[in-house]
Amino acid sequence: MVSERETKKSLLDGWNSAPNLVTYARILLVVVFIVLLLMAGDHPTASMVSFDGAARIPAPTPDDHVALRWASCVVFLVAASTDKLDGWLARRTNAVTELGKLMDPIADKLLVLVALITLSAFGEVAWWITILFLVREIGITAMRFMVIDTGGKVIAAAWPGKLKTLFQSIALTMLLAPVWALGVSDANPEGLPVTLVHGYYVLAMAFLLVALVLCWYSGVEYVAKTVKAVRSASASPSDAPKEV
Repeated sequence: MVSERETKKSLLDGWNSAPNLVTYARILLVVVFIVLLLMAGDHPTASMVSFDGAARIPAPTPDDHVALRWASCVVFLVAASTDKLDGWLARRTNAVTELGKLMDPIADKLLVLVALITLSAFGEVAWWITILFLVREIGITAMRFMVIDTGGKVIAAAWPGKLKTLFQSIALTMLLAPVWALGVSDANPEGLPVTLVHGYYVLAMAFLLVALVLCWYSGVEYVAKTVKAVRSASASPSDAPKEV
């Protein structure tokens, strides 16, 4: 069994590496993102998840703070994109660390869950979707900490989890973008057709539901791999759980 001191030393090894600094920057971007999103306030997108071509699109008003909503969308996209950057840097510079494997998914979860909770509070995403994401993400994160606490290796995210993150990022970027403000309305008769705007939000929600399915699939897979690693370590006390 690895001692607590040795475990902490292993976890903090390489804390100031370039990939980890990118991860810290992403966490700071989450703060900027939530401030902009809260300042922008809620938008009338919940009623647009349909192909109702007869529905009218409201004209944007100063109270909608469309510019701030666009800004929050851009910050979210930049923050989500840095996930690939720190991973690429870690592989390119051979700086893959236990801390990085722990903090990287936590930073991703923080960004996504903050967006989901806020959009649900605004009434733009159903609460049941956000709750299902929350239960899975909090559960897996708790398990990661338990693995570390018992001296085990942090298991890196597998491809279903990475694919889930991709679909989440696409869906939330689409939902955050105030495309409805570009639609045809009394104030903008040359805007995008109503059916196109509604179809856009239907597609965004479809991507989010695909992400939800992948979220739970990857979660079950992670639990299975972790249990297998723990049992393997118990059977061979001299060997630490290996990365999966």
